[in-house]
Amino acid sequence: MAQTQNGSHEPRTNVRHGSLRRSSAWANAGKVALTAVLTLALSSVAVVSYAVLGLVNDVDTVDLVPPSGPEAIGAGQQSIDGAFSILLVGSDSRQGQKSIDDGEQGQLNDVNLLLHVSEDHKIATVISFPRDLMVPIPSCPGPDGQPNYYSAMSEQQINTTLMYGGLPCTVLTISALTGIPIDYAGLITFDGVVAMSNAIGGVQVCLTQPIVDAHTNLDLPAGLNNLEGLEALQFLRTRHGVGDGGDTSRISNQQVFMSAMMRQVKSADTLTNPVKVYSLASAAIKNMQLSSNMATVSFLQGIAGAVKDIDLDSVNFVQYPSARHPYMAGRLTPDRTNGQMLVDVVMSGRPFEITGTGVGVVTKDDGTTPSTPGGTDGGTSGGTSGGTSGGTDSGTDAEKPVKLPTNITGQKASDETCSAGRTVF
Repeated sequence: MAQTQNGSHEPRTNVRHGSLRRSSAWANAGKVALTAVLTLALSSVAVVSYAVLGLVNDVDTVDLVPPSGPEAIGAGQQSIDGAFSILLVGSDSRQGQKSIDDGEQGQLNDVNLLLHVSEDHKIATVISFPRDLMVPIPSCPGPDGQPNYYSAMSEQQINTTLMYGGLPCTVLTISALTGIPIDYAGLITFDGVVAMSNAIGGVQVCLTQPIVDAHTNLDLPAGLNNLEGLEALQFLRTRHGVGDGGDTSRISNQQVFMSAMMRQVKSADTLTNPVKVYSLASAAIKNMQLSSNMATVSFLQGIAGAVKDIDLDSVNFVQYPSARHPYMAGRLTPDRTNGQMLVDVVMSGRPFEITGTGVGVVTKDDGTTPSTPGGTDGGTSGGTSGGTSGGTDSGTDAEKPVKLPTNITGQKASDETCSAGRTVF
């Protein structure tokens, strides 16, 4: 903002397009938070109600920009009607944080995850948007929801939206990119990730070869690793240690962690342990800002009722397709053709098959033998996820799973995958 002589502030009209400070991948803890929220929702109304009762009153809230975000659901409603979407953003702000305090200023949304639940509540899809994606940013509200406070920009890195207009600006930007109405949103800082991974006793992740990354001080042996606390953060942070060293490879690696965490949290051992459930919910909610229509026990009961019966085989993690930016080194541009195909399939509620595997991610078999990874940075990798989501190959054409193109990479929550470490140099 520019400050006038009388001390008032005018809307920002010009933005300096200099280099952003190097992203702190601690913000990637947001992925863990979404997994926790989703797995809690997939458990049961009773468990969720118990876990969050008495917590939501202390949550920081923000109003989304109309028409984004419906009114809060009524008390006693046991399910959310129809399809709905929740955006979860991971902030790298150091303000008020205990986990890291290196003097960095400002905040970027380096994690952007859009959860969409189909109208029939049978399919849940989590779409990851790379932080290096260059996209148009619409005019965004300022403090207290002032409209058009920040001017629209034709192209800017997607992880700057939190800095320009807070959570509502990120919601507006991703909704404009995808055309998906975003009903609810939450923001999480990195303080919760240590507590969350500790609450469930760590997450077991498979590695086909050691991962050594001096940039994140990560040194993991091949085989099964129980990642907890700082080590979990290091695994989520690593970019140089996986795939081709790019942001899209890091997202694929994080999907290995998310799917493993979801399978573990949804296990009877976790969900029948009220101490673990409460600790996990507390670690997430106490470190979040939620849209005001989401921060109620009724809402959390409603989402639990809506998706509690979704099977892990119908929970999909996918990455919004992208390609190298034509003139900005290290940046990505949206693959709008395949991106629109992904959005159309997700919004239709039809089952789909993921055919693309991220660089450095392999399907786990009995011998933990890696399949051949393929592709390049920018989301153009190929492979097979193994199986379908939410349907079978029999029936009418409308019932058959849609095969996504190979540059839309990802996996199902039920897919047991391993990180293959760095595969492209």
